[in-house]
Order: sequence, then C-alpha cells, then structure tokens
Amino acid sequence: MRILIYSYNYYPEPIGIAPLMTELAEGLVQRGHQVRVITGMPNYPERRIYEGYQNKFYLTEERHGVVIQRSYIWVRGPKPGLLDRLLLDSSFMLTSIIQAFKGWRPDIIFATVPPLLVSVPVGLYAGVRRCPVILNIQDIVSEAALRVKLVNPDGIVVKTAQAVEQLTYEKVDRISVIATGFIDKLVEHGIPEEKIVYIPNWVDTKFIRPLPKIDNSFRQKYQLQDKFVVLYSGNIALTQGLETVIKAATLLEYIPEISFVIAGEQKALQELENLRQNYQTQNILLIPLEPREKLPEMLSAANVGLVVQKREVTAFNLPSKIPVLLASGCAIVGSVPDTGTAKEAILNSGGGIVVPPEDAESLANAIVDLYKNPEQVKTLGQQGRKYAEDCFSIEQALNKYEQLFTEVVAKSTPIPEPLTKSIR
Repeated sequence: MRILIYSYNYYPEPIGIAPLMTELAEGLVQRGHQVRVITGMPNYPERRIYEGYQNKFYLTEERHGVVIQRSYIWVRGPKPGLLDRLLLDSSFMLTSIIQAFKGWRPDIIFATVPPLLVSVPVGLYAGVRRCPVILNIQDIVSEAALRVKLVNPDGIVVKTAQAVEQLTYEKVDRISVIATGFIDKLVEHGIPEEKIVYIPNWVDTKFIRPLPKIDNSFRQKYQLQDKFVVLYSGNIALTQGLETVIKAATLLEYIPEISFVIAGEQKALQELENLRQNYQTQNILLIPLEPREKLPEMLSAANVGLVVQKREVTAFNLPSKIPVLLASGCAIVGSVPDTGTAKEAILNSGGGIVVPPEDAESLANAIVDLYKNPEQVKTLGQQGRKYAEDCFSIEQALNKYEQLFTEVVAKSTPIPEPLTKSIR
C-alpha cells in the first residue's frame, strides 16, 4: 500500500507522539509499504525550531525508507497561550497542504490529532485525491482544554472545536483510539461503535528493555551508583503536577539514599528549580532530556518511574510513558486520578502501584514502601516488562494497523464490473 501519515510531530523530536509515528512509519516500510509523512519543522518540546531546520519554508528528507515532507509552522516559545496555539495549528494547516499534493496519491491517509485543525487539510486532500482517511485520536482537544481550564466552557473557541471534532468524526472512514475510554466518549457523540477500533500506543520492546544497574552509564554520569533512584522523564506541562513530586522529595530528605531525578525541557526545568529552591529541597536532580539512543540506560537506572497527573486531567487518556516504563522493567508509582485510564493500565499491568493525584504525602509513603521492599520492586518490574511484551509491543501494533489499513482500502476500492457487462 501507499500510506500517507499526517502527523504534526515526527523524528527527531524525542518525546510525545513523534517517536510513535516514526516507529510506525519505519515499521510499515520494513513490511514492504511505501510511506510518506507530512509533518512540521521539528520543535517539540522546546517549542523552538531545531537547528538545521530554521528559516526554511519547506523541506523534504528521506530516512529509513520514509519520505518526510516538512512545512513551516509558527512557533513562539515553550508555553503557548491559546492564541499562540491557534496560530501554530493554523500555520501547519495552511502550509502542510502544499506538501501533501507534492507526491504520489496514497491508498490511505492516517492522520493524528491533536492538533485538531489537521482535519481541515486532510479532509481537503482526501476529497481531491478520493482516498479514505483513518483518524488516530491521541486526545480530544476540546475536552483536554476544558479540563486544564485553558478555555471558557461557554466560549466560542470550545464550541467551534467541538463542532469541528464532531464533523471530523462523522466524515472519516474509521477512527483508531489509544485507550478504551475514548470509545464510550465517541459513542456519546453519536459515532457508531463499529467505526471505532482500539489500538493502544506501543513501545519498541527490543529497544526499550531492562539493562543492568551496575556499571550503568546514566548512574555514573550523575553519581547515582548507590542511590534508590525515583525518575520522572518527559513533558512538563499543564496536565502534570510535578509540584507534588518536589513536595514528596522534601518529605523524604531524611532518607539520603533516595534520590529524585526529573528530566525535561530546559525552560520548564527552570521553573521547577525555582520551586525546588522555595522548598529548599536537596535530594532532587533536574536534568535535560537524554538523547533517544540513551533512553534505555536512563530508564534502567531508575528503581521507580513516576507517572504524575493532576486531578482534572482527561480521564480517558493514556500517558505514552506508561508502556515505555513497563518495557524498561521499571516499577511504576502513578499519582493519577482514581477513575482514569492511567490507573487502570498501571494496575492491570501488575507493574506498579497507584496513589491519589496531587497528594505528596501518599506519594512519599509509596516510595518509602518500595525502598524498604526491593523484592517488590523487582517483581513489579518483571510483571510490567511481561505485560509490555504481551500488550504494547510495536509488532502487535503494526499487525493491527496493517490489517485495519487493508480492510479500509479494500472497502473503498470499487469492484470492477464484469468484462461482458462493460462490452454491452
């Protein structure tokens, strides 16, 4: 098949949806398909165009057999407000459509949201090229914006977003969701359940794997050889409650063997540093994100990996770091909402424990319990690794997406009329 992936984020961006779409595209190429990707200039998570991609309006590259067609995006700073976000998404909507038409006609389009406005160029291009569309929902934009109080619930912005979402859901051929909670939400919006397919986000279990803690390069680099390491790595945004982690670290300063490590984007780390100084916390290390090739070493250096959310976070969303931590063999402590998909995934995996969100004391107590029970930490890590191999492997995801693409393409391809009928 000829497959067009429409994704705002892609390699070399190190976290979020970019690694997932990169692995999907390259995996499909390895299975014999032709793949091209429409994406923006790399900028995440710093919200700054990467060196080598600045001052370019369009750029086409090829990597591991995938044709990557990049276009200009309007980016202003690490913490975009509502207007900045709209301008960013609008710029990608307008510029990416040009790249879409610069290439072969696909058999199928696979588009990820957010950003929500990607549905506009995708719909236009699909209509002209007459090819089916599968929409991959990583988050429901209007719901997420309301939960973090980014928009007025009665305002024109959220009502417009909801209208665009509804129209998009109705027009696309199929919808893939990354957590079962999305299914109920879409059905509430009148979308037939048979139109929706559940395919969770995946992890490359051959790349992300348990490694020894002895002679671990990450531990050596940061003088953590004899420490019980509690790690948070990834995006630092509105939906995370990392103040809870700093408060928990403060409560555990009386145990010098426990060290907290937070890896994230530099400007976000500076705000956490200000917070750390306010609490005068000494047992927490703030570091920049590691290059992707060093990610397995960093994850294996940790005794415990943190998944942290605020109370009001979207309940049906699944943080992509959960499969990654499970695959690394790292025990998880989730400070997540009681009714959320994150809690369900952590507990079902057998790879972690869960405490209430924004509750520093409960988080600290859970970490102490694990510190005192190394066998439990080992067991959680082993169970999590097995669950990742069974449920979150990239091979399973590729099989499911390949099957889905094949079904949708076959359904959209008209059956040729018999030759005798054509002659008559």
